[in-house]
Amino acid sequence: MEDSAPPAITTANPADRPVYVIGGGPGGLATAYTLRAQGIRAVVVEKADRVGASWSRHYDRLHLHTTRRLSALPGLKMPRRFGRWVTRDNVVRYLEKYAEVHELEIVTGVEVSRIERTPDGTGWLLHATGGRELTGAAVVVATGYNHTPFLPDWPGRSAFTGDLTHACAYRDGKPYTGRDVLVVGVGNTGAEIAVDLVESGAERVRLSVRTAPHIVRRSTAGWAAQYTAILVRRLPVGLVDRLARPMAKLSVPDLSAHGLPRPGTGLYSRVKEGAIPVQDVGLIDAIRRGRVEVVAAVESFEDGGKVVLADGTRVTPDAVVAATGYVRALEGLVGHLDVLDERGLPLAHGPRTPKNAPGLYFTGFTTPISGTLRELSIDAEHIAKAVARHLR
Repeated sequence: MEDSAPPAITTANPADRPVYVIGGGPGGLATAYTLRAQGIRAVVVEKADRVGASWSRHYDRLHLHTTRRLSALPGLKMPRRFGRWVTRDNVVRYLEKYAEVHELEIVTGVEVSRIERTPDGTGWLLHATGGRELTGAAVVVATGYNHTPFLPDWPGRSAFTGDLTHACAYRDGKPYTGRDVLVVGVGNTGAEIAVDLVESGAERVRLSVRTAPHIVRRSTAGWAAQYTAILVRRLPVGLVDRLARPMAKLSVPDLSAHGLPRPGTGLYSRVKEGAIPVQDVGLIDAIRRGRVEVVAAVESFEDGGKVVLADGTRVTPDAVVAATGYVRALEGLVGHLDVLDERGLPLAHGPRTPKNAPGLYFTGFTTPISGTLRELSIDAEHIAKAVARHLR
């Protein structure tokens, strides 16, 4: 592993150029390994000072919601000692070990800001930190689905006198002990932070919900929800929606009396829109016991530390944790290439490339029901084969 940038490669011979992989997370590392297995030189460019940096910044209690066995990247199993549900710290250790074992060529501390075709049209030119220009035979963008924190521009937000932070800055509930906290957003992050706050002794925890989520048990009688997701992932969306309804009624209690009704749209339909089900790691119990109060969506902020909710209610929490998601932030990198859709997501993914950008690949920009790390691994294998065909 290197910690300095590679020299600029300016030769016009495509055979002498490496494939650049942008991002040193699971998708980037897996793709670099599979490219190497195809005999292709792959150089990972990571803006942070270490691989897996985004994982190390997640909250302390985070565990994978997918099983250890089905979360390993190509070429290296996760150790059994990590347990079935791998912790955040062990994910980081695994990624560091992965790069070391496979002797991947990694450059840290260098950020790629723009990608464009080389003047002769035979490759890709990467503009990076310090005015560097790197020329690659192909490029794989693996900067991640959760790239840049998104904080809604609520009216009055700038005047809010309370403690407002995005979930990306949340580590544990200790700073919130004895405090009144409003968590905004009921994805997996918001749900886990709400539970963590309860367990850490917050005086009051409210969870602001705009759209009721699908909640699933992470495991039932030893059967991981991921197993079911893998089995149904290629079935018609409508069929999976219909199958999921009775399963949800059997495994998840009705929380309507607590302000969280069952969703009106199908589970798989929501997944296709980018909304992954919430894996229950204590939220159901916390809501039923009244430890987490479900409230309406946030509409605005007012002077005096008040938060206005969609139903007209005004609350005055000591702190607000916004689990409001992330954006991909690909516009500056590739927006000028006409390869993004109206949501800012790549038009092509995995081994497919945009028609107008052969040799440009994207991985890690979908939200698969069957597990992100598993699908990143599958994508990596397919991308490496596609790149090999492209270079031939």
